[in-house]
Amino acid sequence: MKAARDADSAAVIINAGARLAAAGPDLAVGRLEQAGLPVSAVHHLRSGAELPDTLKRVVAEGHDLVVVGGGDGTVSYVAGQLAGTGTVLGVLPLGTANDLARTLEIPNGLDAACAALADGKVVDIDLGRANGQPFLNVASVGLSVGVTESLSPRLKRRLGPLAYGVAAVRAYARHKPFRARLEFPDGDHQTLELDNMLQVAVGNGRHYGGGNAVSPTAGIDDHTLDIYAIPGAPLREHVRIARLLRDGSFVERDGVHHLTTRHVRLVTGPPLPVNLDGEIATVTPADFTIERNAVHVVVPRDSNAARLDG
Repeated sequence: MKAARDADSAAVIINAGARLAAAGPDLAVGRLEQAGLPVSAVHHLRSGAELPDTLKRVVAEGHDLVVVGGGDGTVSYVAGQLAGTGTVLGVLPLGTANDLARTLEIPNGLDAACAALADGKVVDIDLGRANGQPFLNVASVGLSVGVTESLSPRLKRRLGPLAYGVAAVRAYARHKPFRARLEFPDGDHQTLELDNMLQVAVGNGRHYGGGNAVSPTAGIDDHTLDIYAIPGAPLREHVRIARLLRDGSFVERDGVHHLTTRHVRLVTGPPLPVNLDGEIATVTPADFTIERNAVHVVVPRDSNAARLDG
């Protein structure tokens, strides 16, 4: 299948719990049908807890295109289940951050996203794994976990992407430094022992946290993981780093570690929860790996974020 319009059968899964989905899940389906997609099954989920069983049914039905409307966590879970199957993933960005859509250059507006999906091309992108759990954007420990825990559904509904800034301030005030060890089983880097850490992140894609960049060179089709580690520092230094988050140039600051690899093991003291695309999904110690070209996904025809390698 070279384009979404070439699909024989499309299933649509919409997580009604996503911030923008509640406004009209039927509207999204109608737009997709008007755009020419062969929608043959529609599933409206009241919560993410219904996703695993629903996706099993969808896969068993044999659709060649699965369109997911929801946030990054929902899309990442579906991508993990579709990885390696050849079934094509379509994305409707209905969450708060929509960082995968930003990486793939998918427009945010519903009409524009549906049109881009119907007219889009199929590419393949890499998939990250943390202890076997999938992620498309970024996996992290430290401050970002506190941010996720502070992001209540009410706060996201009220402030949208601005909720990330409010949650970050709250999490920073409560943060406790931790020790980290980065081990590289493939031998491409020496083991790093790090003390007094604010955050360690492992990126597969480019964007996270409502538009921040992992690094200036990070990409979802470059077959590598981008790692950064930010140490504890005076508040003024962290403010300087925060100002550089949007383009990823903070990795060039003194004291910030930045590496690329295909396999890294993160050990922390104490053991810490790991945030995968906005969901707390596993704990350290954690093995991070990358699956090259694992997921086929529809992107706008003029997107340069990835290509189809086959």
